Amino acid sequence: MATFELYRRSTFGMCLTEALDEMVSNSTLSPELAIQVLVQFDKSMTEALEVQVKSKVTIKGHLHTYRFCDNVWTFILQDALFKKGIVRRLSVGSKL
Repeated sequence: MATFELYRRSTFGMCLTEALDEMVSNSTLSPELAIQVLVQFDKSMTEALEVQVKSKVTIKGHLHTYRFCDNVWTFILQDALFKKGIVRRLSVGSKL
């Protein structure tokens, strides 16, 4: 399973980073342990989104810009429309 630092830019990730920075500056936590916490956060977020999320989003819009940097795709859309759906997972041999 690959880990991504993408989730650190979420509200939850930013709050965690701020709290860890404060603990490191107060000498409550070592910098090495803070890094280990962030790496575990990346792994846990990736796993939780793979396993626990049961909905999907369809996005339609005009593609203004796209880029691939640091193994992450970024798409800039104009007039984007978001549609929420439900993911249906089937096991082998099951019926709809």
